Amino acid sequence: MLKGSILKSVYEEIYRRWDEVTPMPYDCGTVCGAACCHSPEDGTSVGMYLLPGEEKVHDKKDGWLEWSAQDAEDGGFPESWHGKVPFVACRGPECCKRDKRPVQCRSFPLVPHLTEEGDLVLVYDDTALTYVCPLIESEAALQEEFVRVTYENWKILMTDPLIADLVRAESDRRVNPVVVKWF
Repeated sequence: MLKGSILKSVYEEIYRRWDEVTPMPYDCGTVCGAACCHSPEDGTSVGMYLLPGEEKVHDKKDGWLEWSAQDAEDGGFPESWHGKVPFVACRGPECCKRDKRPVQCRSFPLVPHLTEEGDLVLVYDDTALTYVCPLIESEAALQEEFVRVTYENWKILMTDPLIADLVRAESDRRVNPVVVKWF
């Protein structure tokens, strides 16, 4: 696995801070049928790669996530990434352990983005998805506290050079991202 510099206790604190906020004042999964937590009918997994070191807060024996890994060198990750990158897929919303959801799930529908000047902003996730997120589609106004906590958490996460490299690489590939918030 990738050796990130973020300690398990820091990930746990970041998770705790996200536990206290949500993108909307209601469960947005009720609007789309929790589309991001289901596997598409073609059998491919809806999931995400864990950030370097994030696997430390998860127990592979827990059973609510399906685990696999990919060689960083084969997956289009930044050149600084070497080794296996864990990929997790939720077994469905009925199995979700909300207090253990990965960073990428907690941050959704926002992702960090670096401007040409190197400033961190939050943008709507423009990754090609197997479903339509109504929040992204409508560019919904998200709860201010969620946006603030998401920004603060990504600032902490980007102190890890590997995560900063990932955010930089993802930012470089984006064209005309929809900026949600400047800080």
